[in-house]
Amino acid sequence: MTGQHATSQDTQTQESQAAQPDSPERELYLDAAASDAVPASVIEAMTPFLTEGYGNPSSVHASGKTAARALDAARASFAADLGAHAGDVIFTSGGTEADNLAVKGIALAQIRRERETRAAAASASTPARAFTPASASLHSPHSPAHRILISAVEHPAVAQSAQWLHDFFDFEVVRIPVDAQAHIDLNVLSREAQKGATLACIMMANNEVGTIEPVSRAVRICHDAAVPVHVDAVQAAGTIPVDFRGLDADTLAVSGHKFGAPKGLGALLTRSRVAIEPIVSGGGQERGLRSGTPNVAGAIALAVALHEACAGMEERNASLAASRDALIKAICAAVPGTSLTGDPVNRLPGHASFTFPNVNGEALLVDLDARGIEVSSGSACAIGRHEAPGTLLAMGLSETEAKSALRFSFRKPLHHTDIRRIAQALRASMTALHAM
Repeated sequence: MTGQHATSQDTQTQESQAAQPDSPERELYLDAAASDAVPASVIEAMTPFLTEGYGNPSSVHASGKTAARALDAARASFAADLGAHAGDVIFTSGGTEADNLAVKGIALAQIRRERETRAAAASASTPARAFTPASASLHSPHSPAHRILISAVEHPAVAQSAQWLHDFFDFEVVRIPVDAQAHIDLNVLSREAQKGATLACIMMANNEVGTIEPVSRAVRICHDAAVPVHVDAVQAAGTIPVDFRGLDADTLAVSGHKFGAPKGLGALLTRSRVAIEPIVSGGGQERGLRSGTPNVAGAIALAVALHEACAGMEERNASLAASRDALIKAICAAVPGTSLTGDPVNRLPGHASFTFPNVNGEALLVDLDARGIEVSSGSACAIGRHEAPGTLLAMGLSETEAKSALRFSFRKPLHHTDIRRIAQALRASMTALHAM
């Protein structure tokens, strides 16, 4: 009896401690921009298609048809929450694959089109001609259209895809500068688009500093110059409203683990007006653009997670923005000399990023982690390189300033005691590091 009473007391004590927002034992996860938890509702929705409805949706038997219907329903729901049509959706393994498919696929489609045009013209005008290797007609490095325009703060999935086109097909990569808050320079974009380009790439919201880009204006500028536009909406989808058709972008990339789906799931939204060459060969699934057996359970997880993220978004974002602003105020008060990076107003609601005086961001991150505060020193895709974040350098910060940066991101409002704890931990970490 005594043992039972003690056990009951221990359980009550543990529950009481877990309920305290500023309990030092509880880790505060503030890296939602890198990834977030998968809700139980998403796991529950996808599990039957791993254990029961596991048929291949390309099969013609009953199990295959059941899987195909589920895939179609997931595609339609997912599209509707992004302002797209079901036929616009190409499921992928994530944002990186979606960006690669858009950037490389559109450029390679242009190369194929030009090669076929030249071959047809040559065949019509010169019945007998000297043999020309196929590789010699793959590209025309002096063509003004063989240019890829990207903002100076694009994610590596876009920037390195553009660089790949330069390395293998001599495309010119033009980086459009940004201002001190990471907004793309629309005047430079207009000037470069008027020169002609295969594609322009503009992210909707910056992953490192949270700035929301003027994508609608950028799309209009590029379309006025007959340049198609790819939008990286990885940080935006499920966080702020995304209207693919309303935006009138040509392609748009999404990654599921940013809004509650498991990792390894994403999509590319495409308009039929833009030609895309597949970069994965195989059975021709996903309109022939992404071969491979469809991940039905994954598609369902994407659709459910996105729908839940979009439900009540306006009200939730108001609370997130209030938490964000309170956190910014508390951190700047706790550590004099701290600077907010990115647009102070037009930024993601649960995103705050800073540079700190006379400290290395990686060292500060490690010290905070030891105090139970989990944050990021930049893009999770670049961790371990020990380089200054390219976004901050493009914004005009020095290398020393850029290396002092930390990012705090969250998808649930913070309790005021959590905000106080973060500020106190930062002050203690700064004091400890400056004393070393």
